[in-house]
Amino acid sequence: MIWIASFPVVRTSRASIIESMRLVALLSGGIDSPVAAFLMAQRGAEVALLHMDNRPFCGDLQLRKAGLLAGALREATGQKMPLLIAPHGENQALIKEGCRSAYQCVLCKRLMLLTAQGVAKGIGAEGMVMGDSLGQVASQTLGNIRAEQHGLELPVLRPLIGLDKLEIEHLAKTIGTYDISIMSDGGKDCTAVPLRVVTNASYRDMMAEEGRLDLMGIAARSAERALKDYRPG
Repeated sequence: MIWIASFPVVRTSRASIIESMRLVALLSGGIDSPVAAFLMAQRGAEVALLHMDNRPFCGDLQLRKAGLLAGALREATGQKMPLLIAPHGENQALIKEGCRSAYQCVLCKRLMLLTAQGVAKGIGAEGMVMGDSLGQVASQTLGNIRAEQHGLELPVLRPLIGLDKLEIEHLAKTIGTYDISIMSDGGKDCTAVPLRVVTNASYRDMMAEEGRLDLMGIAARSAERALKDYRPG
């Protein structure tokens, strides 16, 4: 049994799960997303990992960290957890060129979700997993979360939504992902982040910005490229 703050997270056997789930978990190089993937795996879900390759808006370290985090999660969960890689840097560039700068982060997040949904459909998964913790960063306000997921066909599971940073860090240390997540090359995690970001986007405003781009087509191409090298375990 693992304790997070004052409540336990119980390791469960696959045999004890009444209904198994297949999920795609978005995996960045940060602290939160591997913890979210772990929590869903230890509840019985079969998890595939999806990393959005943000280069050139980040360094090569983020991609390396994704591979190391995937290995740590496989060791912690006993699952095969395939790691898929989707190109995202070129998508970020399209958002920067075509949309208002304040919407860069929420459109980035929406594009990640649309890509994850395409990957999920491609591998027969039933939903997506994200490491959002409410209010921790600008894109994780209720208004932005609602706008980012507007119109998605598959559910988005957020197992960390009510946890604070210290609780998440504690669990990351327990499962062996924390030291990998805090590795740094001294650069910014994402150089596409603008000076000012919208913190309460409405879905109408989001759709207006999305209308400047073929966001669905962009996501479909990213998902297709991620699935190209996918081999089921």
